[in-house]
Amino acid sequence: MSDLNRGYVSAAFVAGVLATIVLKEVYDRSRQHVKPTKVGGKTADIFHSDKGLLKSVRQGPPAIVEGVEGCIGNTPLFRIKSLSDETGCEILAKAEYLNGAGGSPKDRVALSMIQTAEADGSLKPHSGDVIYEGTSGSTGISLATLARARGYLAHICMPSDQAMEKSDLLLKLGAVVDRVPPAPIVEPGNFVNRARALAQARTASSAESADKGSVADASQLTNTTPTSEPGAATGRGLFTDQFENAANYAAHFNGTGPEIYAQCGGKLDAFISGAGTGGTISGVALFLKPRLPNISIVLADPQGSGLYNKVRYGVMFDVKEREGTRRRPQVDSIVEGIGINRLTANFDAGRELIDDAIRVTDAQALAMARWLVEKDGIFIGSSSAVNCFAAVKTALKLGPGHRIVTILTDSGTRHLSKFWAQAGNVGGTVDTKLEDVLNAA
Repeated sequence: MSDLNRGYVSAAFVAGVLATIVLKEVYDRSRQHVKPTKVGGKTADIFHSDKGLLKSVRQGPPAIVEGVEGCIGNTPLFRIKSLSDETGCEILAKAEYLNGAGGSPKDRVALSMIQTAEADGSLKPHSGDVIYEGTSGSTGISLATLARARGYLAHICMPSDQAMEKSDLLLKLGAVVDRVPPAPIVEPGNFVNRARALAQARTASSAESADKGSVADASQLTNTTPTSEPGAATGRGLFTDQFENAANYAAHFNGTGPEIYAQCGGKLDAFISGAGTGGTISGVALFLKPRLPNISIVLADPQGSGLYNKVRYGVMFDVKEREGTRRRPQVDSIVEGIGINRLTANFDAGRELIDDAIRVTDAQALAMARWLVEKDGIFIGSSSAVNCFAAVKTALKLGPGHRIVTILTDSGTRHLSKFWAQAGNVGGTVDTKLEDVLNAA
């Protein structure tokens, strides 16, 4: 080996060592954002180190997995051809609607919250424990599916203005469903507050019955009719608290973020996501931003939501109004699953890493949903349409040659009676222009 070649080898070795040190420091800094969660009064470590995260991204055909839980994660990332061709950017969609339990990214969250509670002792399989959650639909569907798979029942509270097919599906999955009138979070009748109160009441009733020595046989769980819960003495109630539970964004820090990073080979310029609980955008941002400091994290927000103003201007409402106390319906939009007028712990965990926000009107979301069917045969729900519209706006802002990733959260089949009822049928001879979508009103 010549002296020149030896010099190259030595320089490469030193560069490799320095890169390793830098990457470790960047990762350690990202861990400073990670906050432990408390379930049942105890702290649970629900975040994993880089070791094994990237290796967990599936390569090649899927292996045989254990139960429906094994069908969660490692979803495809595909190029949206029409939007990529129109913008000159590579617009990629993470197909989270292909998660194999409840068909949405909430599969990851539901499994993470259940596993965390099981590790902490707050849930015990086949004990009669009941999982309670307040949700607009998708989290409830994932919880109902996984509850059955792991030996629990689910009691779901949801606003009555959500699409009927969601609550119908929950009933078919054996969950108890409360459709409650929409109300602000400060009201006791809010769907989240109702779920919390019901869980507390069940746990109190279970403890009282246990004190009297009348604990029922846990085998009753398998004989319970799908739409009713077992007697109050058969188990505790757990409010999974998806809006505030850190197991939510941990699921995306440990899964969605590493998958996107690996699938893109570490090369992407922007990540676009809406926020309901805030778990997806925070978890992915916390993973990607330390590894790709120049990446743009962009919030896609529907009309009526306050998060756009919070990211852009630092305030949720008008300066005369205190956050979280405005007594009116949360979000005035046809879009379901994203948009909120309060700060959650999950959103706040990654808020400092969000670089920009794009507001999307109902008309623009409807037009984008129709476009994706017309041009690509992609049939998605309302929040996915918001994400794709914001991805296009980001692409036009960045200019050609950039790579942008967004999330397709669920299928349009869950939005037939509401969102797609307004979107209407897509005719066979239409030839929509992208500017028509962008200028929809």
